[in-house]
Amino acid sequence: MSRWREKSWWGWGWADEALDDAACRKLAEQALRPWMPIDGSVLPIPFDPLLGPPRLVPPSMMEEAFASDSMARAAHAYGKAFRDVVRALHGELEHAPDLVCYPRTAHDVVAVLDWAEAVGAAVVPYGGGTSVVGGVEYRGDGPWISLDLGRLNRIAEIDEVNQAVRVQAGVFGPALEDALRPHGLTLRHFPQSFEFSTVGGWLATRAGGHYATGPTRIDDFVEALRVITPLGSVESPRVPSSGAGPAATGLFLGSEGALGVIVEAWLRVTRRPERKVSASLGFPVYLEAVAAVRDLVQAGLRPSNCRLLDPAEAMLNAGARDGGARLLLGFEGPSAALLPVALEICRAHGGTEREHDPAGDTFRAAFLRAPYTRDALIRLGLVVETVETACTWSRFEQLHAAVVAAVQAAAPTRVAVVTCRFTHVYPDGPAPYFTVITPARRGAEVEIWDEIKTAVSDAIAASGGTITHHHAVGRDHRPWYDGERSPLFAGALRAAKRSLDPRGILNPGVLV
Repeated sequence: MSRWREKSWWGWGWADEALDDAACRKLAEQALRPWMPIDGSVLPIPFDPLLGPPRLVPPSMMEEAFASDSMARAAHAYGKAFRDVVRALHGELEHAPDLVCYPRTAHDVVAVLDWAEAVGAAVVPYGGGTSVVGGVEYRGDGPWISLDLGRLNRIAEIDEVNQAVRVQAGVFGPALEDALRPHGLTLRHFPQSFEFSTVGGWLATRAGGHYATGPTRIDDFVEALRVITPLGSVESPRVPSSGAGPAATGLFLGSEGALGVIVEAWLRVTRRPERKVSASLGFPVYLEAVAAVRDLVQAGLRPSNCRLLDPAEAMLNAGARDGGARLLLGFEGPSAALLPVALEICRAHGGTEREHDPAGDTFRAAFLRAPYTRDALIRLGLVVETVETACTWSRFEQLHAAVVAAVQAAAPTRVAVVTCRFTHVYPDGPAPYFTVITPARRGAEVEIWDEIKTAVSDAIAASGGTITHHHAVGRDHRPWYDGERSPLFAGALRAAKRSLDPRGILNPGVLV
């Protein structure tokens, strides 16, 4: 029998995986003091969240589907961004949901939306709660319900003939892969949040998986959707492709619960690859490594893994000590035969293959533990957060410099570490992912990060990047998203919102 595990209500993942006070102090002594000024104190975890009484009383006919206890409400107050963890640790839970609803069927979703409209409550759909852009919190003043879809967790059908799976929105990543594995199938979608995020959350945010090229965004795998709106249900036809007008799926993918609640999807799956090969390459000149990656992807090689780590990222998270960049390459299936071609392209740019290099394994371990380490660094008094974007190759060098300069200028002590890696690469440009670490004043962590985030986001917009490649818009990215999209499209989106959710109860403040 498997052991029951409790998820952290204030931070990332499993509660028993979080670093305790002693481990935090050890991290401070061994890894931080040499290069980052900290006082060594550890912010305590408030184990008993204090909330005011809920302003809503569940309808009697659905009472068993609702929770109003403080722990459930606190756990659904925020996502898992830096500012979310800090506010939870400081006990800032004044705007936690009044109720948490756990529907078991699509009919339950319809019923709760009808009831919420009647009582004037906002409804915020909640998948795994891993949003890092304010996508699952409500910042209004009225009562609100967190709609947790975790009990809509049935894998209804695996269609091996057509290589597709029909799955409910509340299914978590590991459960889906466990169901597909006996059939030799995989969805091939593995975001960093894979263990704690759901199919519905991936669809609502247009999530990106960890594969660097080829089909990697969840959009690529969608065959059909079923969505519940306050005015009824929308279902798209299950066909391989259709040219019949604008696609209904395209309206709801990335809608972040503002237009409807995604309850079920048909997803395309594929055979599990039988062969995998990988390599680690060092580059003494970072921009030559960037050029090598551009040549790789423009040559049509489509590596499954193409993580380019700048020198700072290579040192901190891959253990490289030579001061150069690292490129972690991987190929799967028939494409495995193309690794020698990729290596030759890299050599032309000064890249050197590092045989038996532990950088790949070191980076993978750091990548998987990163959210837990982030939480520990927050408790030690540091601002630790990420920013991601996508831009064209011709704009990357200027964008990279602008982001680093913006962080250094906005950091209160002018002491900040900024690292960069490519998460995804395309023929026309990369998706750079920046990590920022800087000391913070206790009690002012959110304000400090908001100033840095604003400066960096302005720099990205001025440099021709998008405000988000795969983290979604939420509430945190709204000002820059509003500037990025055209006014006519914004008007069309507002019209869709009025048509599907005329009373505006679904995730108010997101997108429109």
